[in-house]
Amino acid sequence: MAEVSTLSPSPPALGDPHAAPSVPPSSSALAAPSNPAPESARELPVPKSSLYSDKALTGNTLAALSGGSPLTSHPPSSPPNLTAETPLPSSVHEDAPQSASLMSGTLESLSGLGEDGSSVGSDSEINGLTVRRTDKYGFLGGNQYSESGEKEVRVEVARQREMKWLDMFSNWDKWIKHRFQKVKLRCRKGVPSSLRAKAWQLLSNSQELLNANPGKFEELEREQGEAKWLDIIEKDLHRQFPFHEMFAARGGHGQQDLYRILKAYTIYRPDEGYCQAQAPVAAVLLMHMPAEQAFWCLVQICEKYLPGYYSAGLEAIQLDGEIFFSLLRRTCPMAYRHLKKFKIDPILYMTEWFMCIFSRTLPWSCVLRVWDMFFCEGVKIVFRVGLVLLKQMLGSVDKLRELQGMYETMERLRNISPDTIREDILVQEIITLPVTEALIERECSIQVRKWRESRGELTHQPGRRLHGTRAIYEYKRRPQQRKIRPSFPPCHSRIMKREAEQKKRSGAQKTPETERVINIKNGMAS
Repeated sequence: MAEVSTLSPSPPALGDPHAAPSVPPSSSALAAPSNPAPESARELPVPKSSLYSDKALTGNTLAALSGGSPLTSHPPSSPPNLTAETPLPSSVHEDAPQSASLMSGTLESLSGLGEDGSSVGSDSEINGLTVRRTDKYGFLGGNQYSESGEKEVRVEVARQREMKWLDMFSNWDKWIKHRFQKVKLRCRKGVPSSLRAKAWQLLSNSQELLNANPGKFEELEREQGEAKWLDIIEKDLHRQFPFHEMFAARGGHGQQDLYRILKAYTIYRPDEGYCQAQAPVAAVLLMHMPAEQAFWCLVQICEKYLPGYYSAGLEAIQLDGEIFFSLLRRTCPMAYRHLKKFKIDPILYMTEWFMCIFSRTLPWSCVLRVWDMFFCEGVKIVFRVGLVLLKQMLGSVDKLRELQGMYETMERLRNISPDTIREDILVQEIITLPVTEALIERECSIQVRKWRESRGELTHQPGRRLHGTRAIYEYKRRPQQRKIRPSFPPCHSRIMKREAEQKKRSGAQKTPETERVINIKNGMAS
């Protein structure tokens, strides 16, 4: 695993947005600039991502997500040339009071971390630098750092699971077609970490997209890209998991690959461009697979699993917020009444949960388990996780006694303590919660009708969403059913209507022209 070479208490400086493009540094050796800018000339860092911005904290989450930074006219078309030794930004997790102490304790106390899968870089002691250790997921600290006391799977059990998954990989289509329930069960148990990248690609069908588009990612990389998106992407890079070794270094290989993926998507889907919630999703994918594979996996998430979530206007996430609130009334009436009492709209707390697929919310072991199930079963899992969290936080009289207003409730929802969430209990409640795909679709139809009555027509089409691996598999196997049938020529319809009116008035028999039109129509229908 990579390592952080230096750490300093001072926050990092953002790159000058008006600076000229520079050649991206090598991922293997990133040198510091020969003439670094003085401290006074540096820009102040953005303390939080837009998901944690002032707009979001005051309730206007949609404005925070859709609002961008000031745009430049000539942003770089390649990854920004930032130094690799910029310190970890301590301000990114200001919303988590224990982040600083966790970070300090992690880096200063290195005892007792070597037996639990933590890593030490091979060159960590060169030039007398302090050794930096990570947890087994690559985190140096922060809220998602995993302590050494976590339960470990025995080696024999892990090897057996790997062999079962390798057997499924060798006959994937047959397993999906004939034994999908077994695939789903194994995803719920957790995908082996050594095979997670391959499993996610097969579950999402991104592997097939990759094979069908050789060289497409490199082609997108070579294009210039749109100025407004590239500037925002560059400013967002350092905000993504700053306590993870892959993204801790400014200008490191993780940030470069993240830039490549997000830029490529804005060119691949210029109608959508870039949404800031895509960055953490792409970062999670990059932790498990190379950039090209992560790109196609991101495409599937945006187009098949969560279509419309990252489009302008965010209609899809608003619609799902109404669906979510209605499902909450069914599954946890106490939490529903509490939120209704203080007029806390679902969009205020569930936007980040859903759009980032809980990657900023849960302990990392729980994030991976949720993503395993999400790739297999689709957005149903996202709804279930959100409902389970609300049930755990607001589902009893004792818990609500401490929350006497909107502010206290929002603080609880925005700052979920990782100590209160146990992986095994969370997964079990997700599996057993009675929220099905059919229930979500039925509620979706109701909310779409209400939306049209109150706000007008939707630009987003809810029917585009596919519920997981099985739905994607069936969709790609029915291309002939998705072809648009030719419409009947308007002139024939007019002839038929005219002849019918004449027949009604005079009782006349069908004319040869009418017979010809009827025969044509019947032939096309067959």
